[in-house]
Amino acid sequence: MATDKVVETVIVGNYVEMETEGKPTGMKSRISKIFWHGGSVYDAWFSCASNQVAQVLLTLPYSFSQLGMLSGILFQLFYGLLGSWTAYLISILYVEYRTRKEREKVDFRNHVIQWFEVLDGLLGKHWRNVGLAFNCTFLLFGSVIQLIACASNIYYINDNLDKRTWTYIFGACCATTVFIPSFHNYRIWSFLGLVMTTYTAWYLTIASLLHGQVEGVRHSGPTKLVLYFTGATNILYTFGGHAVTVEIMHAMWKPQKFKAIYLLATLYVLTLTLPSAAAVYWAFGDMLLNHSNAFSLLPRTPFRDMAVILMLIHQFITFGFASTPLYFVWEKAIGMHECKSLCKRAAARLPVVIPIWFLAIIFPFFGPINSTVGSLLVSFTVYIIPALAHIFTFRSATARENAVEQPPKYFGRWVGTYVINIFVVVWVLIVGFGFGGWASMTNFIHQIDTFGLFTKCYQCPPPAMPASPPPHGLNATAAAPLHHPFNHTRSP
Repeated sequence: MATDKVVETVIVGNYVEMETEGKPTGMKSRISKIFWHGGSVYDAWFSCASNQVAQVLLTLPYSFSQLGMLSGILFQLFYGLLGSWTAYLISILYVEYRTRKEREKVDFRNHVIQWFEVLDGLLGKHWRNVGLAFNCTFLLFGSVIQLIACASNIYYINDNLDKRTWTYIFGACCATTVFIPSFHNYRIWSFLGLVMTTYTAWYLTIASLLHGQVEGVRHSGPTKLVLYFTGATNILYTFGGHAVTVEIMHAMWKPQKFKAIYLLATLYVLTLTLPSAAAVYWAFGDMLLNHSNAFSLLPRTPFRDMAVILMLIHQFITFGFASTPLYFVWEKAIGMHECKSLCKRAAARLPVVIPIWFLAIIFPFFGPINSTVGSLLVSFTVYIIPALAHIFTFRSATARENAVEQPPKYFGRWVGTYVINIFVVVWVLIVGFGFGGWASMTNFIHQIDTFGLFTKCYQCPPPAMPASPPPHGLNATAAAPLHHPFNHTRSP
């Protein structure tokens, strides 16, 4: 009996590397390990932090104008904690699933475990189907949002092309992510991505403080329930970046060390999002209601251009984070997932990019689309489903007794964990999905009615009116062009 227990313990801790065997020997292998092939705790932290803050950094001041300063700060803190909790639950369920499978001698060396497979192994095919549907749809629109953000940002440097044309161009650029095999290979990109967002966040903060408050600035939010819950669901989306938690964990050499990583990443992200959103809202107030991209209000300087360029590169990285799990699902569907040829896998992945490209052209609503995705998809994908899955996985006394990871004392063991899970489900279902869904869809439909689908240049400044010709026979001076508020949203 004691021997069996020892053997079981060894198997539980046996987390094999997914794609490599042995230690690198040549110089090329060493360089690859440094820049390309990561799987440490630090790699996972950089991946979580970099993926979490992305382009939403530019829309949080817009959310503050909808929520007001106090609510904006409180919602960031609240959803940051909520997101960290459900990321912890996902990590527990992943370790539980993988441990059970490794006890059965299953080898994941050439297979990436994904969230829907965890649900399938622990709870059955119905859970798998629901998880797969929500996760894939969220990641699809998450990739769409990155393309929209690329077009919105580059326009502030070069407006010779409209945003739709820029979407075509960046769609082709982002398609190159098909050549990145897995989350192992985002080591250098995750590190650079976080450096880029750190620069951008502090640029927004410092530039807004130096700019000062605009004349007659008003901070009237919140004024309408629709705007209030739209802003809240954008923040729900901000801290719902752990739809790729399972893939990031699977890329780690020791996934059981992931538990606190998302919380630590969230704490760092808050040092970027809170000062930047508060400073921009302090400086521009209600003007942000019609400027969903914070770059649009700050004067053009070399520092702003640098921030735009860095965010463009970061959005390419985040596109890869969101689309890579979709590539894996597609590979598994067509039987190419365990193919060792990188070129064949890349070619097989290309069809995934096409619907992303198409949807970004149909719905180019930078800002409002974040709230809509947050309320309808993120609410279930990374909050409700993980909490319910944890409840049902450990609903029996036997499952709780044999769980690989026991809840810590400071959470109140199993009773406390269940209470927290039920609170998450009820809160997100009512506030996030219910009120948030109503508000976000109302705002989204308003954007469609105002600008239309396939709009060529969403929230671009209207062209200047041509000067009136001078009266016949007089050398009169032509009237100056009418002034149009930049980036103003037209009324329907």
